[in-house]
Amino acid sequence: MNDVRTGHLPVPGATLHYEMRGSGPLLLLLQGGDGNTARGADLAGRLATDYTVVVPDRRGLSGSVLDDPDAPVTVATHADDTHRLLAALTDEPARIFGSSYGALIALTLAADHPEQVDTLVAHDPATIGLLPAPARDRAERDLAALDEIHRGEGALPALRKLAELVHADFSDREAGIAPPAPRGPDELDDLHFFLSRDLPEIRSSEVGAERIAALTTMPVRIVPAAGCGSREIWNYDCARALAALMGDEITEFPGGHSLSTHPAAFAARLHEVLRSDRHPITTPAAKNA
Repeated sequence: MNDVRTGHLPVPGATLHYEMRGSGPLLLLLQGGDGNTARGADLAGRLATDYTVVVPDRRGLSGSVLDDPDAPVTVATHADDTHRLLAALTDEPARIFGSSYGALIALTLAADHPEQVDTLVAHDPATIGLLPAPARDRAERDLAALDEIHRGEGALPALRKLAELVHADFSDREAGIAPPAPRGPDELDDLHFFLSRDLPEIRSSEVGAERIAALTTMPVRIVPAAGCGSREIWNYDCARALAALMGDEITEFPGGHSLSTHPAAFAARLHEVLRSDRHPITTPAAKNA
C-alpha cells in the first residue's frame, strides 16, 4: 500500500501536517522523540494492508508549523491536537499506537476524550507520573542529565546520551535493516524542538495513576506494552505500572525502545495485538524475531 495522502489541519496556534495510507479502520500512530511522518512511514506502510494508517507530524515538528514559535506546547496541547485530528478524520472510536512521549499524549487523550479511543497500545510509555518515588527519581535524573547535555553541548551529543539511556542496540536488528542514518539539518531542528520543548513536559506531566485508573471504568481498551529490549530502562517500569493499574500483563514487542530495528516483526506483533478482542497475556518476544 503506497497510496500516501497528505493533509493539513488548522488547530489553535498551529497547522498540523499528516499522512494517510491504506484503507479500513483508522489507526493513528503517535511516535515519541523527534518521530515525524518520514520516520513513521515504514511502519505505516506495513500496517496499511488492514488499516487506514494516519501518521502526524506532532506540533512543532517538520510540517506541523506553529503560528507563534515561542508559544507554550504542553502534553495537553498535543492531546488536544490529536482530539481535533481524530474528529476531522472519523466519527468512530479509533485504534491508537503510541510510543514513549506519543504514549503519554495518547493516554492524556484517552482520559480527556475516551469516546474517541477504541484500543490504545501504549508502548514504552513516558508516564513517569505513574512511578513510585525511587523509580520516578531515576527517570527524572535521566531526563535532567539529557537536558543538561542538550543545553551545554547541543542536539547530537544529547541524542547520543538518549541512545545510552534507552539502551539502544542497533546491532540487534532484522536482516537487511540498515543502522540509522545521520540526522539532516531539518531533522536536527526536530530533535532540538523535542529536547527543548517536549522533553520538559515529560518531567512535569500531571498524568498520574488516579487519572489513568479512571479509564478502567470506561469502554477503552488499554494495552500496556514495552520492547523486550527495554526491560532495564524506566519506560519499562512505566509500562509495568500501567499494567498494574489496568489489571493486565505487559505485552512485549520485538526490539527495544526504537521502533526501527525489527520492523517486520514489530508490525506483525502490532497486527496481532490489534486483532485480539481482549488484553493479550503474552510471553517475551524473541530476539531477532
